Amino acid sequence: MNPKEYQHFYNKVGRLNGWDFSTLRVTVEGAAWNFSDQVKSWCRPADVLLDIGTGGGEALLALADSALLLVGIDQSEGMLETAAHNLGSSGRSNVRFLHMDAAQLHFPDAFFNVVTCRHSEFYAKEAARVLTKNGVFLTQQVSEGDKNNLKQAFGRGQAWNNEPGALKNRYAAELKAAGFARIQTFEYDATEYYHTAEDLIFLLKYTPIVPNFGHDEADFHILNRFIEEHQTDQGIRTHAKRFMIIAEK
Repeated sequence: MNPKEYQHFYNKVGRLNGWDFSTLRVTVEGAAWNFSDQVKSWCRPADVLLDIGTGGGEALLALADSALLLVGIDQSEGMLETAAHNLGSSGRSNVRFLHMDAAQLHFPDAFFNVVTCRHSEFYAKEAARVLTKNGVFLTQQVSEGDKNNLKQAFGRGQAWNNEPGALKNRYAAELKAAGFARIQTFEYDATEYYHTAEDLIFLLKYTPIVPNFGHDEADFHILNRFIEEHQTDQGIRTHAKRFMIIAEK
């Protein structure tokens, strides 16, 4: 999936679903952290927080009690339409959503105490610029080895055949070059059990794990075979591989 195709996909998903996977029935074993909890642990009541690649704003709205003001940005009009709807339904008055490119943040220097980014691209120099002295940047990203058994079954996938650890190492180096004083990296590889075929199809439909899933009828034959081979008493087995970086300015 090239950048233009991904942008179209992301915009379409934004209007249909946002970045909301709360309806998925999945059991996870071995996750080393919850990203929202990590963000909350760094927030103080008077803080101003920026969320890069906020999607439909679901995760940011859940953090609304943790900071004075929270701003979510995204490039997708579809995602922002869903974010606006979610904001209206939430009744929150301290959350804002803006259309903005992460490569060029339209905020003053040292404006935010906390900057976060979950499963989206960011630019270390811009994140550093808008952070206050002693501010913190937290990101969680999808590792190259995520859902490997699914990618192997389909013969394609997100970061398919990319070198393990390449994205983590690149981002850590960029944060160091941007002037962050203390950079910590963490990883986990958790087992996931999707309760039904419908849950797994929802995941594939609304994420780029297997690009263009369902465009070819053969995909459903592959999926059926995958389910047969990975069905357990707990559900259909795959795994979630993630890394997190916490960088202090």
